[in-house]
This record gives sequence, structure tokens and C-alpha cells, in this order.
Amino acid sequence: MTKVFPPLRLSVTLAATLLLGCRIAVAAEPAGDDASPRWSFGGYGTLGVVHSSEDGADFTANVVNPGDAGHSRAWSPAVDSRIGMQLGVQLDSQWSAVVQLVSERRLQGGYKPQFEWANIKYQATPDLSVRLGRIALPMFLTGDYRKAGYALPWVRPPVELYGAIPISNSDGVDASYRWRAGDANNVTQVFFGRTDISISSTARAQARSLTGLSNITTAGALTLRASFLTTVLSVGLARELFDGLRMFGPQGAALAERYEVNAKRADVGSLGFNYDPGEWFFMGEIGRMNARSYLGDKTAAYLSAGYRVHDFTPYLAYSAVRANTAIHVDGLDLAALPPQLAVPAAQLNAGLNQLLATISHQRSITAGVRWDLHPNYALKLQYDRITPQRGSNGTFINVQPEFRSGRPVTVLSAALDFVF
Repeated sequence: MTKVFPPLRLSVTLAATLLLGCRIAVAAEPAGDDASPRWSFGGYGTLGVVHSSEDGADFTANVVNPGDAGHSRAWSPAVDSRIGMQLGVQLDSQWSAVVQLVSERRLQGGYKPQFEWANIKYQATPDLSVRLGRIALPMFLTGDYRKAGYALPWVRPPVELYGAIPISNSDGVDASYRWRAGDANNVTQVFFGRTDISISSTARAQARSLTGLSNITTAGALTLRASFLTTVLSVGLARELFDGLRMFGPQGAALAERYEVNAKRADVGSLGFNYDPGEWFFMGEIGRMNARSYLGDKTAAYLSAGYRVHDFTPYLAYSAVRANTAIHVDGLDLAALPPQLAVPAAQLNAGLNQLLATISHQRSITAGVRWDLHPNYALKLQYDRITPQRGSNGTFINVQPEFRSGRPVTVLSAALDFVF
């Protein structure tokens, strides 16, 4: 029997339900009583392992949940492995609530479960709903279920695009409205919230006044999604570097103002499509992220296609991200400084350029196969050839002195995805 993974053209609500697979519904009273709350429970997980040929840096899919394949470990289970569980309740025809816990590697180590979703939903009309709480960030085609590997054709979404926006949820409110235009169904979503992440024992990353708009259009086998968000971003890293630059007068202060992530306006826009008639799929996305800081201004895109043959789905993908800003600057003018200040100024320049090297400029070629070996289980094998360019570290982290931009890196991945 041919097994087809949940189609990517599903609406946000339906996709979030299907990615849980088989749900267990428990009714407090007989199901025929509309006043009875109805409970549901389900979950998903990935058991993965990754090898990187680059021993001068670590490969990761998401800097918020960093993997450590390459320099730290020859083979790492931390890049993709996770488990999520979801509990939902339908109180009546209008009110419902959901809580989702996800355990995956955290920035400070360990796999402590955290709330991925936790919200209350009010169905005001058959077409209009409002949610309050922690909500999936509606960016990119698979943004609503990007962590549920079983719902994806690949081992992971293309890191060039999805790694650029590592946050996957926000705390706030959203409203969704369903409408038709000819033969096309649409879901338009507006949202407002904030995100606060601990990135070290002393530093946090905060996205305040996170405001956005998303629209999903489905027409037959075609799905289109357009999204835009804007936020005020602060990241409490490299404070000593920027404080040091300010000590060098107006020139240093201008560099600190330009590159420090302190209440900077950040914008993200994306457009994606997926055509999936059943036996095959063809999809692609493009996005631009401008953080007006050392996080950079980047454009990322990918194209991917696959063909389903019984229980097997071989697939290919090409993805790339390019920096729209310089990833190396001259920094402080050393020639204008007295000799006793030139050495510390040169060190500050080197530190600034190390930060700028993290602005991704990279391309990847991907080939893989998905095997639906059993209902609710999928085994995936994937090969990636990744090439950071123009002096950039690409999407690699924990970069060592021997790392060389421009050198192709082979990444091999295996993952067992499941839902329950």
C-alpha cells in the first residue's frame, strides 16, 4: 500500500491536527452531549543521527536548539532528535484549548521539555477564530509543523531558509479568517506577540511587538503561502565588544550603533508554493530577513521535488542563502590611532568580523529518500553537500580556527519519524 505523508497544502488547523497522527479522544460524558468537553491526546517524535565531514565547526539545523555534528562529535543525535506531546480539549462549539510540550536540545544543554504551544481558542463564527497564548509562528510553508518530522518530506526543512528564523512560536494573540475567491480557499491570519529566549546564563534574546500577517491559499493541488512579520529585536551578546568600540570615540560609537542588536527593527517576508497532486510534489520558497545589525540582511530560497513509488519517496532539493550586507569590514581606522591603542583596536576589529562571518552565505544540494515502513513511522536517509561562501561560516556554529569558508562539507543524516 502506498503511504503518503500529510500533504503540505493543508490549512494551518488541519495540518496541526494531522501531524499528531492517531489521536486518543476521551469524552467526559457521552459524545452526543454537545455540552461535554472532549479531550484529545497525541504526539510526534524524531530519532535522528547526523555526521558532518567538517571537523572545524558543528552542523546544526537551528541555533536555538543547536546540534553538534562535526567538531564536537563525529556522529550526533542532537541535531534532529526530539519528542512532542499535545493535549487538547474542546469545551463546546466555540471554546477550545491546546497545550504542546516539546523536548529537544536546548541552548544551555539538556532536553528539558518546554511549551511549544499553550493557547485558548474562541471560534467566533464558522470562519473567524481568535487565539490567546503561545502560538505557532505562521512563517514559511511548514512553519506551523516544522518540528514534526513525520509531516515533512525531508529529514529537516532547508536550513538556509528555516535556520534564518530559529524561533517557532510567540506569546500573544492571533485571529484567522477563512474566505473563498472563486475556486480558491484562503486562510488569512494576523498576529501580535513577543518572544523571550535565554541564550546563556547572562544573556537573553527578545523579540518585542512582533506583528505580522500570513495568508494561505489552496486551489486543488496547489498551495501558496505569503507571510510578513516585523519586530523590535534585542540580543544580549557581545556587549564587551560593543562597549570597547564605543571607547574609541565617534568612529567606534558609529560601528556599535550599526551592528549591535539593541532594539533594532527586524523584518521578515516570505513567499512559498507547493504543488502536490499525490504521486509527486514540487515546492519552493523564498524569503528575506533584515535585522539591521550583525545578524545581517539575507535572502534565502530553495526548490525541492520528490516522487512517491509505493512506500518510498526519493527527493531532491537545492537551497541557498546570500548575504545582502558586507560580512567583513575594515572597522576602526588603525592608522589614525597611536601605537598603544592600535593593538586593542585590531582585536576589536577581529571580534566584529567574527560576528559578521555568522551572516550566512551558503548553498546546498540535497538528495534523500523517505520510506514509510509502517503506519505512522517513516525512515529517512539524506545527503547534503553544503558550501559556505565569501568568508561566511554559513549555518555552521562552534567555528574553530581551522574552518575554511568555500570548502564543501558532506552531511549525512538518518532519522526515524513517528506519530502517536
